Amino acid sequence: MAEQTTANLAIEPTPMAEIDRLTRRVAARKDAWRDMPPARLAAFADRLIQDFAEAAGAWTRRSCKAKGLAFDAPEAGQEWLAGPYVALRNLRLLRRSLKDIARHGAPRLPGRAWTRPNGQVAVPVFPVDLYDRLFFYGTTAETWMAPDVDLDRLAATIAPAYRDPPEPALCLVLGAGNVSSIGPMDAFYKLFVERKTAVIKTHPANAYLGPAWAHGFAALIEEGFVAIVHGDAAEGEFLCRHESVDEIHITGSDKTHDRILFGADTAANKAARRLVLDKPISSELGNVSPVIVAPGRWTEAQLQYHGENVATSLANNAGFNCNASRVLITHAAWPQRAAFLEAIRASLRRIRTRKAYYPGAAERHQRFLDCHPRGEIFGEGGDGRLPWLMITGVDPAAEDEICFQTEAFCGVFAETALPAEDAADFLAQAAGFANERLWGTLNATILAPPSTPSGALEACVAALRYGTVSINHWAAVGYGLGSTPWGAFPGHDAYRIESGQGVVHNAFMLGRPQKSVVRGPFVQWPKPAWFASHRMSHEVGRRLTAFEARPSPWRTPGILAAALRR
Repeated sequence: MAEQTTANLAIEPTPMAEIDRLTRRVAARKDAWRDMPPARLAAFADRLIQDFAEAAGAWTRRSCKAKGLAFDAPEAGQEWLAGPYVALRNLRLLRRSLKDIARHGAPRLPGRAWTRPNGQVAVPVFPVDLYDRLFFYGTTAETWMAPDVDLDRLAATIAPAYRDPPEPALCLVLGAGNVSSIGPMDAFYKLFVERKTAVIKTHPANAYLGPAWAHGFAALIEEGFVAIVHGDAAEGEFLCRHESVDEIHITGSDKTHDRILFGADTAANKAARRLVLDKPISSELGNVSPVIVAPGRWTEAQLQYHGENVATSLANNAGFNCNASRVLITHAAWPQRAAFLEAIRASLRRIRTRKAYYPGAAERHQRFLDCHPRGEIFGEGGDGRLPWLMITGVDPAAEDEICFQTEAFCGVFAETALPAEDAADFLAQAAGFANERLWGTLNATILAPPSTPSGALEACVAALRYGTVSINHWAAVGYGLGSTPWGAFPGHDAYRIESGQGVVHNAFMLGRPQKSVVRGPFVQWPKPAWFASHRMSHEVGRRLTAFEARPSPWRTPGILAAALRR
């Protein structure tokens, strides 16, 4: 795909008549797609890999230009890694599962499932191969299944759309406006895991990605299995109500979700349990993401490492991430609490502020500052940029606390300290605080030094009601692995949706996942490429993207060399 397409990022809304025509065309192909043999679907996935790989450079360049990032600088690494890299990885793993279904009837898991002490089944989903072990040394992930799935019944829950084909359906995918891989990956899931055709509506904030996505989806667009359209609320509402649209998937705001289902008079209709649109809807809608910091004796190097780990998890994508760290939960009596907070401050001072490209960011930032005027500001604002805002010492007992109940969706985060007798007591209290006081159930991070009591750590992981729980890595890693299901903890309904319903990614097509658990070393070596200070992040991202398109042992030395030049 020619990179000169970045000259003009403006994308006009698709005319309503054309949206109608394309939607009917894709709906007419839903039976053919549902009945497509797995081997043929794998061939389509292979073509998509080739075409998205061709579009990767222009895709990343467009994202950098829109977000005010230099394409040839380390900061572009976030756009490579959160854009074409994770999309191609997810596609590669889905192709693997489709080929397994064609040959063996089901995806082959990368290890043996086991039963946890409470009787719950855990399924290994990472590492998938030797390359994963090399690039993510020491990192593992497992998915915990719903409590009523035992080992005997596990096989029957995998790839359910291929065991018992669903009714043919067209899904409207309402793309998110922040992370560039969300729209395509949501569509991959609907297409290859659920066997549904898709109309993808880009978000106005990143509709400039339309040409890159169209290049990547070209094979399915030509056959009428996918359409990509552009527009704002009017086009979205038209599509949601279109008679050919059978269901909807949205990644975005819970307010947008509620407007779709309950209309303009959202509060009254929700209170009356009166839906204005009765179509199935799946969703991923954000989170006030906790970071639980286990106390212990941390070395100076460990404090500095996780100071940057936390700062990066806020600053990545200018804070416009549903999995950005929002509330640090610390132990009030931890002797190193002040030193840890100072390590975060030191990192924030070094991270250049970013363009606040997402609508409403300045107003949200100011609202948090108005509520906490003593919040600490880091970096320069102005010229479309917002400084980082760190709010420490928030009263954990405060009622209606904005930091606990509102997702800032910009470069704002808070810290609160819980009294506890020891590390084990703290972990138990922190899990309860996260579950009961913080809005959302999407993802949580635990930073646990080696001295952390293992029993208390595992009890904390088990207690957390989040779709992804990550130990030592920022929980966004669960988004990027592709093999882990990504979505809210099960149990929400339309009337109290919080972080949403259903999952995406999930390359092994696990039918009844409850949550995924990512485990990493306390300090990762070499430094993760997504860290804000990694000097070769853009080069690692570019090389990993090329690798996912065509894995080869000959590509690994270059990736490792770039990763080590941190």
